[in-house]
Amino acid sequence: MRQILITFCTTILILGCSSNRTEFKGVPFEKHTTLNGTGFTQEKLDSLTSHIKNNLTTTGMLILKDSKIIFEYGDVQDLSYLASCRKSVLSILYGKYVNNGTIDLYQTIGEIGIEEDNGLLEIEKSATVDHIINSRSGVFLEPANAGYDEDNILERGSVKPGEYFVYNNWDYNVAGYIFEKKTGKNIYQELEEQLAIPLGFQDWNIKNQKKQYKKSKSRYPAYHMYISVRDMAKIGQLMLNKGEWNGKQLVSRDWIEKITKTVTPTKTVNERYGRDESSPFQFSYGYMWWLIDNFKHHPDFEGAYSATGYGGQFITVIPKLNIVVAHKHKLPTLVKWGLKRGNDVPDWQYWSLLYDFIKTER
Repeated sequence: MRQILITFCTTILILGCSSNRTEFKGVPFEKHTTLNGTGFTQEKLDSLTSHIKNNLTTTGMLILKDSKIIFEYGDVQDLSYLASCRKSVLSILYGKYVNNGTIDLYQTIGEIGIEEDNGLLEIEKSATVDHIINSRSGVFLEPANAGYDEDNILERGSVKPGEYFVYNNWDYNVAGYIFEKKTGKNIYQELEEQLAIPLGFQDWNIKNQKKQYKKSKSRYPAYHMYISVRDMAKIGQLMLNKGEWNGKQLVSRDWIEKITKTVTPTKTVNERYGRDESSPFQFSYGYMWWLIDNFKHHPDFEGAYSATGYGGQFITVIPKLNIVVAHKHKLPTLVKWGLKRGNDVPDWQYWSLLYDFIKTER
């Protein structure tokens, strides 16, 4: 009987999370009708396709050059798990409410009422919203979902908020809760209103969006997002446009610039993740966006940044080349719940692919 119940629940989980119904049929990107003036050749694009097929488990990839599609691979319509790219999307949504004063970045989480069943220390309660959304809260509690960096977690109360960076989903999940508490809006409804409708998402379905709860660990759920590759590309293009879309300023330019500026320097990021200055790809961290500090000393990547998610989810913006890259490896349904790791696309493989593709583009 117990086994039957487990099987039934697992089936419900899979069915509930894998629905691919869509409600939106937005405006698609135009495609380049000629490669003249783009800096790319058909041979280069064919080589990219061949490399992906033979070496990666990419399930969907879209590259925009000058706001038009120059490369498309795999299934770019499927609604699937975005992993930690969700955090970068949330950082965009924050802008409207920071600018109008609804969210005060310097209000403490204690003042907001953030608490856990086993209690927060007074020093932890002094962390601000700003600390939370750049993962420097100094609160070393386990989150409701995976993403607890045990190797870099310190003893509770050992540092002041703002002093120490560690990539911990507790902060990010709390960021979602704070957003909803302060605005009175559901994250998914806000995503629909701020991004899906005005950007003309083609595959968005709010019914597919599901939070992950585990109250035995934390009161604050993970706000998982399910977005297609081609709609991810629209988010990247909005970022590249500094918040402007079809003549309207959807997100303030100042906010876009703020969230893509370094808060945690490359040296600190390297210390956390065992890299050194000899590593070919160097990143700093801003407000839930990874910023490219050094990309094999290639000047065209200066000022580039990326949303990055577990398993091969990326939204990468390369302003100097006017390029946006959306990449996805669709994770099996149960992988995202931490039960099994799939044959995914690791970060180094994606960045190497991107470097090899871009380096000759002039």
